[in-house]
Amino acid sequence: MSFFAHWQKLNWDALSLTLYSKTAADAEAALTKKRLSDDDFMALVSPAAEAYLEPLATRSQELTRQRFGNTLSLFIPLYLSNLCANECSYCGFSMSNRLRRKTLSMAEIEQECAAIKAKGYDSVLVVTGEHERKVGRQYFAQALPIIKSYFSYVMFEVQPLSQKEYLQLSSLGLNAVMVYQETYNAAAYRRHHLRGKKADIEWRLNTPDRLGAAGIDKIGLGSLIGLADWRVDSVFTAMHLSYLQRRYWRSRYSLSFPRLRPCAGTQVDTHVISDRQLVQLICAYRLRFHDVEMSLSTREQARLRDGLFNLGVTAVSAESKTQPGGYANATAELEQFRIDDSRSTSEVAAAIRAQGLQPVWRDWLSQW
Repeated sequence: MSFFAHWQKLNWDALSLTLYSKTAADAEAALTKKRLSDDDFMALVSPAAEAYLEPLATRSQELTRQRFGNTLSLFIPLYLSNLCANECSYCGFSMSNRLRRKTLSMAEIEQECAAIKAKGYDSVLVVTGEHERKVGRQYFAQALPIIKSYFSYVMFEVQPLSQKEYLQLSSLGLNAVMVYQETYNAAAYRRHHLRGKKADIEWRLNTPDRLGAAGIDKIGLGSLIGLADWRVDSVFTAMHLSYLQRRYWRSRYSLSFPRLRPCAGTQVDTHVISDRQLVQLICAYRLRFHDVEMSLSTREQARLRDGLFNLGVTAVSAESKTQPGGYANATAELEQFRIDDSRSTSEVAAAIRAQGLQPVWRDWLSQW
C-alpha cells in the first residue's frame, strides 16, 4: 500500500479540529517525552505551544547537537532549466508566465559547475522546471556525469520520475531527491495546480514511494508554506515521513521549510506564518524526528537564518541563484523567485563559525 492510499483515508478537517483543540497541558506533556507520537507533534505545532517557544527551542538545540555535533552542512542549488509544462499559481517558471526560457547546454553546465566548485562546494542541488520532453531522463542522463565529476554529493529537485528512471540515474551517481508535495490539502492542490502532470496529485504523492523502492540514499520532503494551513500541512508531512521511515528504512530523510516568495507573474493569497511560528515548526520537527536532516534555504532573511543555525537545522544553502546560468552568467529575469539572504558563501560560513559551529562542505557518506 502506497502513502497515497493512506492519505485518502485521512481527513484534513478532522485533523485540523484535533490540532486546534490542543491545550497548554498537551504541549507541556509533549515537551517531557523522549519520543513523540503524531498526536504529540500536533500539540507542539498548535497555537497552544506558541507560549512554550523557549523550552521547545532549548530541547531542539540539545537534540541537534547530540545527533549532528557542532556542524552545519553547506550546499548550493544549480538551476539547469526554467522550462516548465505545468501551470502553477505560485511559481515564476509557470508555463504561461512571459519570461525568457533557458536550458543549459552540456558546455554551460560545465561552466556553472566550475563556478560553483570555485566557491568551495561539494554538495549541489540540481533544480529544473518540470518539462519531461525537453528536460527529462535523457537530458539528466547526459548532465549527471558532468555534474558528478565536480561534486561528491548530487541532489535533484526536478519533476517526479518513474522507479526505473530513478534506478538509472542512481547508477550514474544521483544521491538524493527532494520532492515537495507543496500541500496535502486536496482542494488547495487543485486550486494551485491548474495544468500539466503536476496536477496529478496521486503521481506526485507516490513519488517518495518510488524513490524508496529504487533505494535512493536520501529522500527530501516538505510542504510549501503558504498554500494552505501550515500547521495541518506539517502534520501530514510528519505522517508521510513516519510512513517512509518504517517502509524504506535503508534511505535517509530530510525536511525543508520553503515559504512562498515573490516571483514574476504570480500573485497568491498566502496562509501567513510568522518568523516565531517558523521557529516553532522547525523545533517541533526536531523533537519528533531526532535524526532527520533539516535544511534552510536563502528564501529566509539573514538574521532569522543565523538564529536558526543552532536550533534545529543541519544544512543551509548560500549565495543561491535561482536562474539557469546564474553563477557563470547571471540574468535576473530568468529567476524562479527572489531570495532574501544574499550574503556571499564566505559571509555565511563566517556567520556559522560565529555560532560556534563548523561549516561542512562534504557529505560524510561520500568519503567512504
